[in-house]
Amino acid sequence: MPRAVVTGGAGFIGSNLVDRLVDDGTDVLVLDDLSSGSLGNLRDARSRGSVKIHQIDVSDNDVVGLVRDFRPDTVFHLAAQIDVRRSVADPAYDARINVLGTVNMLEAARHSDAERFVFASSGGAQFGDTFNIPTPETAERKPSSPYGVSKYVAEQYFSYYQAMHGLDFMSLGFANVYGPRQDPNGEAGVVAIFIESLLAGRNPTIYGDGLQTRDFVFVEDVTDAMVRAGRIGGSRYVNVGTGRETSVLKLLEVIVEAVGADIAPIMAAPRKGEQMRSCLDPSLARKVLGWEAWTPLADGIEQTIAWFRSREG
Repeated sequence: MPRAVVTGGAGFIGSNLVDRLVDDGTDVLVLDDLSSGSLGNLRDARSRGSVKIHQIDVSDNDVVGLVRDFRPDTVFHLAAQIDVRRSVADPAYDARINVLGTVNMLEAARHSDAERFVFASSGGAQFGDTFNIPTPETAERKPSSPYGVSKYVAEQYFSYYQAMHGLDFMSLGFANVYGPRQDPNGEAGVVAIFIESLLAGRNPTIYGDGLQTRDFVFVEDVTDAMVRAGRIGGSRYVNVGTGRETSVLKLLEVIVEAVGADIAPIMAAPRKGEQMRSCLDPSLARKVLGWEAWTPLADGIEQTIAWFRSREG
């Protein structure tokens, strides 16, 4: 049976990845400090397959021994400090989790003789504001926050570990991931925030004119890309997105129609430093992973709304 470590495995994307790995017959070790993740996200996976959980910070020195004893084939590293505002307020904390934590996991993968290290990176945060839309992997990295810087810096270690220790890696730059289990309070996805507001009968807030665009990619599509990366490898960075821009106003329109609500948004002042356009070119993912995002936005929104409604019962 293949074995995999998933850091951040109790979180939004991580728990969806664990579901997929269990479906594929993989023995999984989840490492999560549960600061934002929930054991409830893993309830179904634990009932269907072999899922072990250890509550721990990825920067903790004990991580190396835990992973070495488990001896995974693949390490999927998703644990991170993802709040851009917190990274601005406390860049040292952001760097401890996102840079030192990643190095610690690379050491764990090396000492356990793992074949591959798959990293959850961020395309939008690394490239920053650009007119090169959809943005290819070759575009200049211009991160505009400590969070984006930490993702960029962490990636510089991958080539070193590949050259010095033969550790194959894949770094996947995610677009704006949405779907079931996204926390509208903790992980700040605009899709989850809009859905929760509309289902509660509240007016959702749009900051600025709503014409800012994002590339919204469904979580099941993202976990499929991660599994493919774990199988194929290739020691490179690859975008994971749809290649399609959607404005915040258009997104709200799709969600309002799916919810069946008749609620107007509150228009608020724009957020300082917010990117106006973000959209990733997925061409390389099609070429090297045989992957593309197959879930239309409307379908993904409907599945996400259904999950939110299931929690109400």
